[in-house]
Amino acid sequence: MINYRTVLRIFGALLMLESAAMTLSLVVSVIYHEEQSLPIFLAAMVTLAAGFTLHILFRKNEIAVGRREGYIIVTGSWVLFSIFGTLPFLFSHSIPSVTDAFFETMSGFTTTGASVLSDIEALSHGILFWRSITQWMGGMGIVVLSLAVLSEIKIGNFQLFAAEVPGVTKDKLHPKVKETAKRLWAIYMIFTLAETLLLMLGGMSPFDAVCHSFTTMATGGYSTKNASIAAFDSPYIHLVITLFMFLAGINFALTYFLFMGKPGKLLRNDEFRFYSLVCIFFTVIVSLSLWIVNGNEPFRAFVDGAFQVVSIITTTGFATANYELWGHFLILIIFILMFTGGSTGSTGGGIKMLRIMILAQNSRQELHRLIHPNAVIPVRINGKAIQPSLINNVLAFVVFYFLVTAASVVIISFMGYDVSTSFGAVAASLGNIGPGIGDVGPLDNYAHFPAFGKWFLSFIMLIGRLELFTVLILFSRTFYRN
Repeated sequence: MINYRTVLRIFGALLMLESAAMTLSLVVSVIYHEEQSLPIFLAAMVTLAAGFTLHILFRKNEIAVGRREGYIIVTGSWVLFSIFGTLPFLFSHSIPSVTDAFFETMSGFTTTGASVLSDIEALSHGILFWRSITQWMGGMGIVVLSLAVLSEIKIGNFQLFAAEVPGVTKDKLHPKVKETAKRLWAIYMIFTLAETLLLMLGGMSPFDAVCHSFTTMATGGYSTKNASIAAFDSPYIHLVITLFMFLAGINFALTYFLFMGKPGKLLRNDEFRFYSLVCIFFTVIVSLSLWIVNGNEPFRAFVDGAFQVVSIITTTGFATANYELWGHFLILIIFILMFTGGSTGSTGGGIKMLRIMILAQNSRQELHRLIHPNAVIPVRINGKAIQPSLINNVLAFVVFYFLVTAASVVIISFMGYDVSTSFGAVAASLGNIGPGIGDVGPLDNYAHFPAFGKWFLSFIMLIGRLELFTVLILFSRTFYRN
């Protein structure tokens, strides 16, 4: 039987954590002497009251999280955070529509970066900071953050960790999951601080530097400017953000070993080398095309090409140029890259590089088996044979991913959108990228979608961020049977 009292008690603790994040936005608003301070304060108090009430009502219930509770807590926490995360937008009238506010908040926490806002720069500093911090919290994971800072979640935290980080591998940096969560968040914060300082050296204001560092490391893509990163006409800033987008797309467990003075673990890792090769290969292709075919100045072609390739592969979604004006060939390249994603264990969305590697190797081995049917040819990653069950999991994930994509494209097209917009919106939402192609390109937004379309795409963002199975399993009848 599912222990719903445990679920509700943890929800209470998580809401108090979200209230603390809202308080940070309140501090920013007070610093800038903004009228939005009161609405943000009220939002934080409502969230705190809801969390404290749940905590008091179920405080005597022992916290013991099983596998099923883990799935419910993870999916429920992302929905709950998005619901209460709308309050700063609604109370301040920055986004008066409940549907639009929920879409914007879910897009933030899932690090999608799709927006319904047409004039971002009209928002107050406090609201812009809240918008950025939703992505920063969602980047490493709401529950992973709670494991790192909440002392009362002691039993069953591996189930929570596994449910929120449902990739191909579960890299633990310490025997205790809580210590692993702390190490991951420490690396995350160090990178965020380093990028903030480098952006400030490039001339960004401290506020813009912090907000863009939050959304870069989360591979989220929310900007404080209407023109995104194109608003900063500085190759230095573009290259700094490109570097940190690339770093955010690396498995953070491998980055930890780099910090520990063991770079060999990173450099010898098959997924890291494949990820790097894909980024380099497509950067060369796009940059050369921008230079030779489109006639861009060589250095500018490289900066724009590298930025946009890394932005799409890591599912960050920042833009320095309107890639829909680059020609059909490069638009096709961008669209293909929307289905890749960063490394497992990174903040990026998408299918992920390790799954693509396993899928490619398995397909190649199947061709060999046609010639040598009795041969035993295992799929190997980092010199180790991959278990057939893991290969089946990857195959199932990829099949589900494209089935969900196809079904969602049909649903969006029923709303009257053309094929390119339907594919672009779905690929960008499911891959947590943000900008797509068609009417949701880098200079467009999602405001024109009807209410049902926004709620539907919000759901697609959620299942994309939690990698399908964590959410979809809740719709299975067998999940609730004893």
